[in-house]
Amino acid sequence: MHRSPTTRRLARRALAVVVGLAMAGNAQAADLWTITQDALANDADLAAARAGFQVTEAGRDIQRGTLLPQISLSGNAAHARVYNSATGGALDAQAQQGGGQPPAGTAARDDTVNTIGLSLDAEQALYNPARRAQLEQAEREIVRDALALDAATQNLLYQVANAYFEILRAHDILSARRAQETAISRQLEQARERFEVGLIAITDVHEAQASFDLARAQRIAAEGAMQVSFETLERLTGHRYDSIDALQEDVPITGPEPADREQWVALAMTNSPMVQMAEAGIEVARSTVDVARAGQRPVVAAFASYGWADSDRTGADYQSESQVGLRASVPLYTGGTTQAQIRQSGFALEVSQYDFEAQRRNTVQQVRSLFTLVNNNVETVEARRQAIVSNQSALEATRSGYEVGTRNIVDVLNAEQNLFNAIANHAEARYDYVLSLLELQLQAGLLGPDSIQAVNAWLSEREAVSLELPDAPSDAVMNIGLRPRAPS
Repeated sequence: MHRSPTTRRLARRALAVVVGLAMAGNAQAADLWTITQDALANDADLAAARAGFQVTEAGRDIQRGTLLPQISLSGNAAHARVYNSATGGALDAQAQQGGGQPPAGTAARDDTVNTIGLSLDAEQALYNPARRAQLEQAEREIVRDALALDAATQNLLYQVANAYFEILRAHDILSARRAQETAISRQLEQARERFEVGLIAITDVHEAQASFDLARAQRIAAEGAMQVSFETLERLTGHRYDSIDALQEDVPITGPEPADREQWVALAMTNSPMVQMAEAGIEVARSTVDVARAGQRPVVAAFASYGWADSDRTGADYQSESQVGLRASVPLYTGGTTQAQIRQSGFALEVSQYDFEAQRRNTVQQVRSLFTLVNNNVETVEARRQAIVSNQSALEATRSGYEVGTRNIVDVLNAEQNLFNAIANHAEARYDYVLSLLELQLQAGLLGPDSIQAVNAWLSEREAVSLELPDAPSDAVMNIGLRPRAPS
């Protein structure tokens, strides 16, 4: 199959992620790198995008075939029965003169004929602007769909990373909520004991009970979020994992490189497959205009034919005929169809131009917003870490005040709630930073194997998170199965 250099480059770019990850082999630990390989092998949407790209390539071959010689061989065999009858005034007169019988040689007669024939026809388009425009359109569709495959691959990489870190996020929040429930449960028990010996009023017990119920509700919600995050990862990969590597505490939280926002915008305009795909869509639409306009032009083709026939009719011998020549046709009037198609394709071209501008503006806005978000997350992570320290100190001071009677139980419960909220918020800030950094690379068209490997280096197998999954049958693995066979 012939491919232009541009098409080969785009196809290599679209499939480089798959090849690069496949070379890594199967690792024992369920880290982000391993799970990404599973997703690339089992995600049905990406498999459909690959098959769709092959459909487009086959369409180009179809259009190329219409410009190559068209040769056909046909044959026929027939059995015919011919009925001849002698009628008319002259025969009637002869019959009367001859005593009522037709003269010899003029009587009605049946004839049976068997014939066979072969014909060989060949045609070569010499000038067919419509077919050439359709071939050019098919070439441009390959460029567009190669970019679409690249975009689908990068999008899947981000989806896998997002699902992975959403599990870790849910796990950290669940851990904080469980610790919070345990701490408030102990506080509730202490309140009951103090009430029984008359040290506090019943209202303090009720306050502790209310805080415990709220903590329990938050823990249940965190468990539900954890389960939902499992399902997302399973949908993408078709697998369940006993544990996944956790994010290290000493992750380098730094701003994006390059550090200039407009440089990221320039990178996106050069590398974003979504922007390039919209631009390629303009070229496809422009080819549609060329196809419509070509309908007004003449068509010239060379042809050659050879025919041979034979029959068993008495006195007949086989006959053959050969022709070589040129055939030309000029559309004079098509009922206005051609002009309507030109107008229609012109409007479609205008639509594609507006779609490109909309995609360009959206990408610029997304890149600028994400650049700002990443930098904000860098500061947020540090602020959330400091908030844990501050709330820990505040809780210890509140507990000391409660012991000496200067603080009440509500103050203690609020301080504990604030501490565990700070722990959960710090966990969220860390994952927000990682995901916003990956999304920035996605919008800029730079998300690839290097990005996944860089983030994967931030994970620690020693801090693996064991996943508490609900019971499932042993054959619950989802996959896209064997590759479908093309029709022969």
